[in-house]
Parts: sequence; structure tokens; C-alpha cells
Amino acid sequence: MPPKPTRIAVLLVACALIAPAAGCARNKTKTDTAYVARDVNTLYALAKQTLDQRRYEDAAKLFDEVERQHPYSVWARRAQMMSAFSYYLAEKYPEAISSAQRFLTIHPGNKDAAYAHYLVAMSYYQQIADVTRDQGTTLQASQAFGELIRRFPESRYAADARLKQDLINDHLAGKEMEIGRFYQRSGKWLAATTRFRTVVEKYQTTNHTPEALERLVECYLQLGIPQEAQKAAAVLGRNYPGSEWYHRAYALISKHMPRAAAQS
Repeated sequence: MPPKPTRIAVLLVACALIAPAAGCARNKTKTDTAYVARDVNTLYALAKQTLDQRRYEDAAKLFDEVERQHPYSVWARRAQMMSAFSYYLAEKYPEAISSAQRFLTIHPGNKDAAYAHYLVAMSYYQQIADVTRDQGTTLQASQAFGELIRRFPESRYAADARLKQDLINDHLAGKEMEIGRFYQRSGKWLAATTRFRTVVEKYQTTNHTPEALERLVECYLQLGIPQEAQKAAAVLGRNYPGSEWYHRAYALISKHMPRAAAQS
């Protein structure tokens, strides 16, 4: 599971979105969240006050009410973003994704679109499961960060998105390694080879690559194709000459192909 990130980046735009209503909030008292028709300024201020009280889910519902009761007001767009942000803080990630995606559908060219994409990606990212479980959400997070980078490469969120992509790739490579090891323990050498090759070819910049190459050596030798084992060992030697995995691979090649090892 990737480390839980701080919320500093997520807060950047949210602070700007809240600011215009700050003056209104001072005159409000605590009010329940049941439906009551209110003017837009009062309703938005109440939502902002509720957010300040860290009642995040209640705040999100009030921001939803701003949009529902006053869909054509200038506050509706702002409320959509604040709804997504509040749901994110409440750890209601599916709701945060839904709110942010609704904003993007209605306002695709808005100046806050990059932030909406970032909220979507972060909401998926926070739901990433450990490598023993299904990685569907991990792939969704990767796709969402990739979309953010593609559309807004110079935005303030792009650098963090690239970092998260690296962490996600390492996580996905870890899942491939886990499955590959399982197949290897079960004697399913060809299936294991497929998983280890995926790591080498698709996630070659992760820290799982040296092990994947060494395990390819093991699998190829078991499959009776020592030439492929030698190729994998050579790649391992060129790129990770001092690693434990190279020494293990070299020992295997020396045992099964002593002449080839002597020439390497």
C-alpha cells in the first residue's frame, strides 16, 4: 500500500474556492442539514461553516444543496468543486470522484479542471489495496494521473501526479511479482515467465526488475532453454552488476552452463 500522502496539495485550490464566502459565514449559527429552501449566499455560507467545523460529509451535502437549489447561480460551479473536496476529506472517495467528474462534464474548460482531475486521481489513489488483492482501483488511479499529466503537464499538480505514477508502477510490478512467484512455486514455469517478463518490459524502472530478471533465469533453466536464461543473466549483469540477484543468477548459470559462465 503506498504511503498516505499529506493533503497540502489537495488544499491549495480549495482555500481559494472557500474564500469568497468567508464574510457570510460569520452571521450563521449551527443548523441541521435537512432540506430547507435558502437563498444561495446563506446556503453556501452554511456549507463553508460546516466544512470549517470538520463535518466534512455534512458540508459536502450542503454544497450539493447549493447546486441543487440554485443550479444557475454563480455559486453552483464553485459548490460542485467544494462538494468533491469535502467528500474527499470525509474519505467518501466514490462520492468525491462522482462530484469531480460531474464538474468536469459540465465545465471541461474551467480553470479548476486540473484540480478536479487531481481530486479524481487522488480519490482512486487513496483506495489502492495491498498487492494481495485485486488491483483494479490501482489501474484506475494510474489512468487518472496519466490523464492529468497529459492534459495539464505544466499544472501545479503534474509533478505530484508523476511521483504518484512511479509509486503506482512499483505497486503494480509488485503484484506481477507476487503472482509470478506463486506460479513458480507451483511449477508453472511458463506462466511465471510471463509475469516476470511483464515486470522487465513494462515496469523496468521499478525496484522489482533485478529480481524479475533473476527469476527469469530460474524459469528458463527449468523450461530447458538455457540460452534465454543466459540472455536474462547478461541483462542483469549489465544493469545491476553488484546486486544480490545478479550473484544468484551467475551462480545458477555457472552450475547449469559452466562454459557460458566462464566466458561472461
